[in-house]
Amino acid sequence: MTDANRCQAGDWVEVERVLLEPADRSKNLPPETADKPLRMWIKGFAQAAGPLGDVMTVETMTGRLVEGTLSAINPGYFHTFGNPIPELTHVGVDLRARLADYHAAQADAPAEKGGA
Repeated sequence: MTDANRCQAGDWVEVERVLLEPADRSKNLPPETADKPLRMWIKGFAQAAGPLGDVMTVETMTGRLVEGTLSAINPGYFHTFGNPIPELTHVGVDLRARLADYHAAQADAPAEKGGA
């Protein structure tokens, strides 16, 4: 299997997940929609290595852990901004961690004494 068909832990990937099978969908849908499963695609950081088609867990940019079938490695966006730059994909996660550390330090700091 080539590297293009296999991700490593920490890679930016997309997983696919079936939310509702056709039998579970609303009866008010048009027939061409009702006979198909409702699917979602989630982008995140792979929690383990694996090939396309394997079930795996990803951590989204908001920190959620989601399980699905690996459908893309280093996926881009359909709005034509191109593929993500690997050096920048962790910036949001790192910034949130730094902000959390800062807020924790502020909460632990002794209150300033001021007099009036």
